[in-house]
Amino acid sequence: MSWNNQPEEFALPSTNPYGNFTVVDMAPKEILHMIDPHWYQYPPLNPLWYGLVMLWVGVMGCLSISGNFIVIWVFMNTKSLRTPANLLVVNLAISDFLMMFCMFPPMMITCSRQAWTLGPFFCEVYGFLGSLYGCVSIWTMVWITLDRYNVIVKGVSGKPLTNKGAMLRNVGTWVASIAWCLPPFFGWNRYVPEGNMTACGTDYLTETALSHSYLWLYSIWVYLFPLFFNIYMYSIIISAVANHEKQMREQAKKMGVKSLRSEENQKTSAECRLAKVALMTVSLWFIAWTPYFIINCTGMLKKEIVSPLYTIWGSVFAKANAVYNPIIYAISHPKYRAALEKKLPCLACTTEQNDAVSDTTSAVTTTNEKSESS
Repeated sequence: MSWNNQPEEFALPSTNPYGNFTVVDMAPKEILHMIDPHWYQYPPLNPLWYGLVMLWVGVMGCLSISGNFIVIWVFMNTKSLRTPANLLVVNLAISDFLMMFCMFPPMMITCSRQAWTLGPFFCEVYGFLGSLYGCVSIWTMVWITLDRYNVIVKGVSGKPLTNKGAMLRNVGTWVASIAWCLPPFFGWNRYVPEGNMTACGTDYLTETALSHSYLWLYSIWVYLFPLFFNIYMYSIIISAVANHEKQMREQAKKMGVKSLRSEENQKTSAECRLAKVALMTVSLWFIAWTPYFIINCTGMLKKEIVSPLYTIWGSVFAKANAVYNPIIYAISHPKYRAALEKKLPCLACTTEQNDAVSDTTSAVTTTNEKSESS
């Protein structure tokens, strides 16, 4: 006799204190063929976990949808903010908005039912959309980093970003991301229910070279290369700004003055302000996407330690990324704050202008606008 009408060839001996009750028991019959036999050895999760995840996803979903919608609305309705560089920020906000708009309602439903009850096809669509929006967000951040490098390091000698160039980057990002996320529909890996049975993602448990090859290549494309690229670029940016600050101090010394900067700007050196932005960007990037990378790698290399509870953290951290992206790339923008104060005074940020993040972003934006007008 099999568990929950599970095919006999998938039946495994019970190794949990709940006897024949497993985490798969609540899953409907129509998706059993998508569930790896690995999950049948685990007992049901404590219902408290489903409640906590549902609460977390609900809060993150509301914050992300409202926050990113406001970012898109303010940027698109403020003429001074419609610059090529900000088109990249808007694309990031659109991707994060769509991620939570499409994904948090289904996950609220599945958490309330403690299993994926939306059918096999929508499971595949859910996995595809999560992969797509994550890829678009990641590569849009890469373009933002590259633009900062071009503005800060190359300065007036660099080729300024144009509206056409920004749109080409945005469109190219979506096309390339779709191309990378479609193969699981055609047999190169697949989208399946995750161990907690409340979400769907790529299959890291099938032990075939073909399936693993997709995950390794995709991990390089959407995690390893962008991560090291951002670290490398920000290290160059910080080094360039530090050298510039050093030259300014030497010039001030030759001129017999204490500093070429105003007293207000002396409070925090430019390299320190930029270092904080870089540290925040890379750290949040690492926090958001590393859990998924670890889960995929562990599932391929040592799947016996991957439990249903283990799989929850990937979606929890990745979805939080859609909330703080607009904070880093938009709310810290002084001109955005000014526009927000005019359009939605109740949400206006009143942070002082010498705030570390704001000052650095302002400097970058000002340089960028000068480059664009030259």
